Amino acid sequence: MLTMAGRLRKLQNVKTLAEIRSFATATIDRSEGNNSSKKKKVSLYSKISPLGNPSLAMTPELDDWIETGKKVRLSEVKQIIHDLRKRRRFHHALEVSEWMNKKGLCAFTPTEHAVQLDLIGKVHGFLEAEKYFNGLTEQDKNDKTYGALLHCYVRQRETEKSLSHFQKMKEKGLVLSPVTYNDIMSLYIHINETNKVRDVLNEMKKNGVFPDNLSYRTCINSYGDEMDIEGMENTLKEMEKDSNIVMDWNTYTVVASCYIAGKLFDKANNTLKKAEKQLVEKDGLGYNHLISLHARLGNKDDVIRLWGLQKSVCKRQINRDYITIVKSLVRLDEFEEAEKILTEWSSSGNAYDFRVPSFVIYGYLKKGSCDEAKDLLDRLSKDQKATTPDSWGLVALEFLKKGDVRMSVSCLETLFSLQLKKPIDSKVFERLLDGVGEKAHVQDVELIVQELKKFVKFDREMYHKLMKGYINSGKDAGKVLEDMKADGIEEDEETKKILSIQQNKV
Repeated sequence: MLTMAGRLRKLQNVKTLAEIRSFATATIDRSEGNNSSKKKKVSLYSKISPLGNPSLAMTPELDDWIETGKKVRLSEVKQIIHDLRKRRRFHHALEVSEWMNKKGLCAFTPTEHAVQLDLIGKVHGFLEAEKYFNGLTEQDKNDKTYGALLHCYVRQRETEKSLSHFQKMKEKGLVLSPVTYNDIMSLYIHINETNKVRDVLNEMKKNGVFPDNLSYRTCINSYGDEMDIEGMENTLKEMEKDSNIVMDWNTYTVVASCYIAGKLFDKANNTLKKAEKQLVEKDGLGYNHLISLHARLGNKDDVIRLWGLQKSVCKRQINRDYITIVKSLVRLDEFEEAEKILTEWSSSGNAYDFRVPSFVIYGYLKKGSCDEAKDLLDRLSKDQKATTPDSWGLVALEFLKKGDVRMSVSCLETLFSLQLKKPIDSKVFERLLDGVGEKAHVQDVELIVQELKKFVKFDREMYHKLMKGYINSGKDAGKVLEDMKADGIEEDEETKKILSIQQNKV
């Protein structure tokens, strides 16, 4: 069963050429009669939003906007910061916030300071956030800024600081919100003191703070983590009766996941029905959760039905959605359906992401279908789509396990032909070396080892694995020992132990 912390971490149309020409001609004709339609109005947001690379500074674009005499609206700048935070572009959000403050576009209220503090914590860590907080006036140190600093402490698992800061907030008589209590719940979860989560929820209610959806969901999770089904169900009933709460699909999927972990499959299916009723239009993430859970339950029909619904209401599916459906179909051993989804994805217009087909490839390998895995990799390569060295290495390994050295070597040759941007995972090669000496002829082994050394530095363990392979197949491991010493690795007790096996066989 997944731990609670793991579960929590775990939240163009194209016109034809004729149409384009027709549209362009019509536009020119209209523009001759109306100069106002020549240019589309450019906003500050449209200027800086495309700057997605964190290494690209936004300040020059912001300064240029002012220097060219364009007006800056405070509401638009705040919306830009909000949008950048939502898209997890924290470096840029902080840069815009600091620019807004430096230019004196507005006098920072505690709310702006809280946003700035949170961004500093995300970008630079809690120590810099502390410095910013300590530099605020006493008037600006209110529940919002105190809460933002608490969030920084909790995010970095600073237990002592978090609890001390929380106590100080209570002593100062600050108004505590559900967000504050939720942070403390989250802290207890991450330090594996889940039993204290319920105490926090009770303290909230005792102090007249209404729990929100996350408060209840976190508490439900804490019961589920301990497989306390009765406690989980009682909290869910309390939540459903709370007039301040509007039930959501997320809570029900958490409950369903706990039921699945406890093998209470009927209850899980009933809970997923409730979750589906709470789905809102265009909520692709919600559909993803339901699809994944139905796959865990083996509900193929529901997986396919929900995917069809998602496509009809969400209109466009991003790579995250395709990954979810492909993983789910592979889990259900529905490879033909998964391949159909890959064909659909390839023509979706989405940016290529190897993770989508990789789940099918690794699924094939898991069931021992290395021919199908290689065929999919070959098709991707033929279409000039990027593959990974590790994927070819794993396919080579599976062929080697089956004793098909020719296909294994073929996969390795493709692997070596790739333009590598990062080191290959040495564990893949370690597993290859486990069997390559035993399965391949000496000439093939030496060729493979020679090629491997171009991409990965052999360590003692890898040489030992190769020695064992040689010995198991009745080959002399003396050459392997010489190569090991040539690489500056002297023989140790383990080496002598392995070589003694060879001597005993002679």
